[in-house]
Amino acid sequence: MRILVSGASVAGPVLAYWLTRHGFEVTVVERAPVLRKTGGHAVDLFRPAMNISEKMGVLPRVEERATGTSRMTVHQEGARRPVRVNLSKIFSAASDRHVEIMRDDLSEIYYDATRDDVEYVFDDSISAISPDGEVRFENAAPRRFDLVVGADGLHSNVRRLVFGEESRFSAFVGAYLGVLTLPNVFELDGELLIHVGVGRTAGMYGARHLGDARVLFLFRSERELDHHHHDVPRQKELLRGAFDGMHPDVDRWLDELDRTPAFYFDSITQLHMDTWSRGRVTLVGDAGYSPGPAVGGSTSLAVVGAYVLAGELARAGGDHERAFPAYERAMAEHVRGSHAAALSAAKTLIPTSRLGVRGLAQGARLISALPAGAGRALLRLTTGSARLYNSITVDDYPPPPAASRVGLGAE
Repeated sequence: MRILVSGASVAGPVLAYWLTRHGFEVTVVERAPVLRKTGGHAVDLFRPAMNISEKMGVLPRVEERATGTSRMTVHQEGARRPVRVNLSKIFSAASDRHVEIMRDDLSEIYYDATRDDVEYVFDDSISAISPDGEVRFENAAPRRFDLVVGADGLHSNVRRLVFGEESRFSAFVGAYLGVLTLPNVFELDGELLIHVGVGRTAGMYGARHLGDARVLFLFRSERELDHHHHDVPRQKELLRGAFDGMHPDVDRWLDELDRTPAFYFDSITQLHMDTWSRGRVTLVGDAGYSPGPAVGGSTSLAVVGAYVLAGELARAGGDHERAFPAYERAMAEHVRGSHAAALSAAKTLIPTSRLGVRGLAQGARLISALPAGAGRALLRLTTGSARLYNSITVDDYPPPPAASRVGLGAE
């Protein structure tokens, strides 16, 4: 049985790994000419995603490539003294199994785990999908597949082709995210340097294996700003306007905008769909249910979703009419929880008042100062994300004892 997956970032390779283990024949198509190495930012893998990575045999590589960030220095806009925080305690309080890793590193690890068993087609994209499974591409000749999965992110091409324009499903959270790569001018090693003000937060961090650093910008906006997600000059203009005069450190970071080798900017947007499936096509990860980048744990959710989708297809013997609804039922509560947790996290990470600014800094310091058990209890009381990611459970979908194919591939 032949399955086409669009997208080779995180959800796509994880899905391809498990589909292959269950006996399906998988092709992954990726618009980029090579595996994306665009700088990216740090993402979190919580317990369920860590467990799945362990089953894939890649957990040692994931842990080896962890950022190693263990300390945080918080500068409150207008305050004299910074607050110093033990991030290791906060991470351990949030989840009993957690790793922070650069998104590009994680994508490469999952790709390497599948490259010998999965057909990858780079520098191409789907242009049309017919109800009977014929797929047309921008460059390659048409091919026929039994099923098609969109794992191509928030601005999913598959979702647009099958379900309609993104605006029908997107819900603006009221904030924006920017990430840039720059020299590690502060020689940060395991430290996050953060500036927090009303409606805006900026932080710089390094990773123990990187020669450069990343800066993460988060800012609030009551309305969606006039820009296109491919209009980089306009995005940089908006970022400068949002953070102008915040702090000399932040001004220096902004000075790197015209020299950075990698830049990312987008609205923090959630996707709400009544169903992620139509006919032979379904969606996984941000393509179907993004909780919002940087605030909602979307990477862990994508890993879990990919694992569940592959498992339900195997359980149903490749019958998508049974597998797709089962997948949606299994993921529905997790998705609802992630959407709610993301809205709460956005309010915390981008405070709306001076009281919120002080609360973010002092709360982080309190949790890091408490013993591990007490800190975990306090964090679970005050944040939905910790409760969510410690409570997610998924079924076990053991691969068949022999590497038998599921059904017959379409000719």
